[in-house]
Amino acid sequence: MAQTEFYFDPSSLDFDNPIADSEAIRKLNPQRHEMEHLTGVLAENVAELSCAGYKDVSHDEFWIRGHMPGMPLMPAVIQLEAVAQLASFFTQRNDLLGAEMVGYGGVDNARFRDVVVPGDRLLIMIKLSKARRNRMIVADFQGVVGNKLVVDGTIRGIPIPVDAVKAYLKKRGEANK
Repeated sequence: MAQTEFYFDPSSLDFDNPIADSEAIRKLNPQRHEMEHLTGVLAENVAELSCAGYKDVSHDEFWIRGHMPGMPLMPAVIQLEAVAQLASFFTQRNDLLGAEMVGYGGVDNARFRDVVVPGDRLLIMIKLSKARRNRMIVADFQGVVGNKLVVDGTIRGIPIPVDAVKAYLKKRGEANK
């Protein structure tokens, strides 16, 4: 099997000096509390539409108790959420979609190649293959623990019609629940 070529050389990334910490991420991404799955952003290459970030998987993640007792494995859907948050951050930081909020639009060809467990640092790298303003972004992604590829695939992001969603929730009386 050929060695995977990563979008960024993991050894060149400076985890001690991220370009965006959790506070900077919060300025662009709406997720809070247990749904924040991006610890920091390490590098970006706007010319190549690529970005690298990471998720430190702590021993007190909300999913540990149930997934699975005695053998905590980071759920695949949470790994994809971390990827989506990095793609959203990069898209918003560079105003590629022209939207107030980027939503998760789908995933293609995802492969989960190894486990991610508490104590791991999941390095996430994306490279956009398409950015259609007001329509969608498409990003290939890689997730790495150590120097091993643990997840890869393609994710899609779409503009969220924030005002329409808020109006719908208000109509249903659920805006402040």
